Amino acid sequence: MHAPRPGPAGGDSSAAIALREVTKQFATEGPQPYTALRDLDIEVAPGEFCAVVGPTGCGKSTTLTLVAGLEQPSAGSVRVHGEEVSGITPGVGFMFQTDAILPWKTVLDNVSAGPRFRGVAKRTVLSEARDWIRRVGLAGFEDRYPHQLSGGMRKRVALAQNLINEPRILLMDEPFGALDVQTRAKMSDELLSLWELTRPAVVFVTHDLEEAIALADTVIVLTAGPAATVKARFAIDLPRPRVVQEVRFDRQFVDLYQQIWEALRTEVDRAYAQTTRLSEEAGA
Repeated sequence: MHAPRPGPAGGDSSAAIALREVTKQFATEGPQPYTALRDLDIEVAPGEFCAVVGPTGCGKSTTLTLVAGLEQPSAGSVRVHGEEVSGITPGVGFMFQTDAILPWKTVLDNVSAGPRFRGVAKRTVLSEARDWIRRVGLAGFEDRYPHQLSGGMRKRVALAQNLINEPRILLMDEPFGALDVQTRAKMSDELLSLWELTRPAVVFVTHDLEEAIALADTVIVLTAGPAATVKARFAIDLPRPRVVQEVRFDRQFVDLYQQIWEALRTEVDRAYAQTTRLSEEAGA
């Protein structure tokens, strides 16, 4: 049996990411703020691949923005490598749901943009950028513009654009959600092979439970919002390296899926009931 892991036991100084009793509220038009997260405790070790799942509106994306320093917690603490997050967090890469590559720049210019902004010599940057473009399977496309690429190819550019900066932490907000099933599986395999090269700590947000289990070392289940928090944490002790399409047929994978879905299903049902009730109230 694969029992849920207990919550974090401390040790912020050795953690890549540590959120402690984090509450995040947003102002509303009414007198009361909206509480997206409440008393959230998450810890991610250096080199750990952590997937976060939960129903729509449970604060998964908000959790990423707190780690990145794009938002500040209303209460609690967010630490990255032992340092309190008080602004944009250095050493963090962020892949969004939609492409964040620049449409007026070529593949080579997009991938080299980060190091060039930091002042790395142009010759060195271009050599490294070409190497990363090769690693993501886009050799020969250096001079193409984003509109000349498929959706999967643009995601490869975004991966190279992040990994060339050698981030110690990589935040990924449903990065493959818009891709077709086959391309999504190929991108997942690509991500795992590239992650193995430098082993940053990864927080990967997804609605796809199969994707979460196939990729991660740990799967965290959040409760339904508002005031979402951690419900359960599961160790994914499937052997690496993994091939995403093949590992899904492993008996151990099926066992893990059943256990995690039992934890997740209740929260999905709660979120659906809340949405239905609000719709009925709005229509009354």
